[in-house]
Amino acid sequence: MDFITLLDTVGEGRVAALMGLLCGVVFGVAAQRSAFCLRAAAVEFGRGAMGPRVAVWLLCFSTAMVWVQSAQLLGLFHGSEARMMAVPGSWSGAIIGGLMFGAGMVLARGCSGRMLVLAATGNLRSVMAGLIFAVVAQMSLHGWLAPLRQNLAALWVTPGGANVNLLANLRLPDWTGLALGLGFAATALVVARRNRISARTLVFASGVGFAVAMGWVLTAQIARVAFEPVSVTSMTFSGPSATTLMFFLEPAPALGFDVGLVPGVFLGAFLAAAWAREFRFQGFEGERQMRRSMLGAGLMGFGAMLAGGCAIGAGVTGTSIFVGTAWLALLCMWIGAMLTDFLVDRNPRPALAAA
Repeated sequence: MDFITLLDTVGEGRVAALMGLLCGVVFGVAAQRSAFCLRAAAVEFGRGAMGPRVAVWLLCFSTAMVWVQSAQLLGLFHGSEARMMAVPGSWSGAIIGGLMFGAGMVLARGCSGRMLVLAATGNLRSVMAGLIFAVVAQMSLHGWLAPLRQNLAALWVTPGGANVNLLANLRLPDWTGLALGLGFAATALVVARRNRISARTLVFASGVGFAVAMGWVLTAQIARVAFEPVSVTSMTFSGPSATTLMFFLEPAPALGFDVGLVPGVFLGAFLAAAWAREFRFQGFEGERQMRRSMLGAGLMGFGAMLAGGCAIGAGVTGTSIFVGTAWLALLCMWIGAMLTDFLVDRNPRPALAAA
């Protein structure tokens, strides 16, 4: 692809938005058809099962690592160029934000990415929760909650003004990331076979990982030839949700990868659901479910901005290039989700049951 000619003809902002739209459509279709969801996997694992949800999540996670690490070995992009690697990371933010996000996605019954996919299939609960997530994320980034986020993030930060590359810090060879990805993928296939998951589902699950690699490669290629600075990024839904929300509220918004990403995911998931005849409107079952979903969305919005990414942004995209704080955030998301499921859904206390 001749990016120089494309940028000169269409413009840098529009090209980045189109690339975001393309990656979003691929992700939306793949996530809808595979039912990819970190919350479902964490709950299933916390209840002592290595079932189909764990298999799908593990395959998405591992194939993202395989695709991304392969792209790096081929020289298509370098993890050091990534926005999340070039800025200071927060260990405290990863811990606190990850735990909050994990708790929130159990309460809301879906992470931010899953809510966007479900909203495109007619789930009105996810529409409302997604809007709350976007508003709280924006408040945490530039609004009333920003000082609290900054203070919590500053408690423990990475040294040297940049994030930590786990592979580089451990002085491991370049092929280590690909080898680890293949190992995780083999494990996922074993679990999938035990649960008799269809080949079609496995293909779509690996498509989620492919969308992550697409984002890294395409934004890196644009950044190398663009006149203005362009962030090298990929799939995430915390910052892009806030950015997309403001795009429709500001008088002169700027186009970029993030602005194309969210509509692309919605479009891809909608088309996949319509093709499979799975589009149907769904609402809240009662006041308790509404309160629970709203609380969960708020926790995810603040937690994602504090942790440096959501279940996709940190848990798949960040881990695929071995960002240190992303791996810690992912671990804390699993812990927060399993603990919340244990306290709220399996052993509810009166105060929690009323939430």
